[in-house]
Amino acid sequence: MRRTVPFAISYPQRWKKSFGAAGYIRRIEITSENLAKTCAELASNKKAEDIVILDLRAISTFTDFFVICSATSEPHLKAIAGEIETRLKEDYKISAAAVDGFPASQWIVLDYLQVVVHVFHRDKREFYSLENLWGDAPHTEWEPAEVSTLRQ
Repeated sequence: MRRTVPFAISYPQRWKKSFGAAGYIRRIEITSENLAKTCAELASNKKAEDIVILDLRAISTFTDFFVICSATSEPHLKAIAGEIETRLKEDYKISAAAVDGFPASQWIVLDYLQVVVHVFHRDKREFYSLENLWGDAPHTEWEPAEVSTLRQ
């Protein structure tokens, strides 16, 4: 029987046996919570500030989690968004459904459907104040650690 995980996304992952056989495809299941924590960890790797994960499952139908973080400059903002997008694509074969914004706008949004990542410049984050707008959402705790928490 196949085990199902609530709120899980299934992504293909290519891997090879150690003796060099042809590549095989297996599917890994990633919960939206683990994906959010991984995005937070990747942002932390690029020195993002004030990283918050909001759990929207009980109050939203369009996504499960927001990951919100701050950058100190436009190049820093680009580096954080680039790290998340690149590492998820390279390491886990996960691509964003949409990417909006650019460094000059001081706000970049990476939409992974069940997880939406907001990378703000400090001033824009204070102005838009998403944490207050979604004040009913509980904060999800996460600890900076290895990105391997994505796999169960």
